Amino acid sequence: MTRRLGQTLDADSSQGRERILGIDPGTVATGWGVVEIAGGALVHLDHGTIGSSPGLGQGNRLKRIYHGLQEIIARYEPQGVSLEKVFFARNAASALKLGQARGVAVLAAAERGVELYEYATAEIKLAVVGYGQASKEQVQKMVASILRVPEPIPADAADALAAAICYLHQRAFHSRIKESTPGNLRAARR
Repeated sequence: MTRRLGQTLDADSSQGRERILGIDPGTVATGWGVVEIAGGALVHLDHGTIGSSPGLGQGNRLKRIYHGLQEIIARYEPQGVSLEKVFFARNAASALKLGQARGVAVLAAAERGVELYEYATAEIKLAVVGYGQASKEQVQKMVASILRVPEPIPADAADALAAAICYLHQRAFHSRIKESTPGNLRAARR
């Protein structure tokens, strides 16, 4: 397992470590990436894709995705899974297949008792690139930069890592908001 230090967040280090599995569901390639926040820094743990042959039937593809995600969840023991919310595609058949792959990812997390976090595509891109309409290439480059990964990251894995980063950025933001509420500020001054 490779650990690389990444971007520092303004999170309280007393909150400990939190490990998130990002998933980018797809029936031909499902991307995944594991990111941890430790001491306010994002740490890249691993990433990859679960591939299946286009010649396989849909049931066998979904089975491969499910078992692959179960193995990754067992190996890394994330506290949460982050993925994109459902979107509406122009092609109904493609949307249905994507929805099935997404459902398998949700089931894999639920069976392991892992919390699920969902974000709109634009929200994920905004958290990583700073622009909600960013291209796949821009997401790949920013994910590699944020996590300090020197080798190219496949697009599906980069999208999964971006989903994990989005959750961790959101968590850090909400922690700062909570800490700055008047009741918490008074308690901190005592």
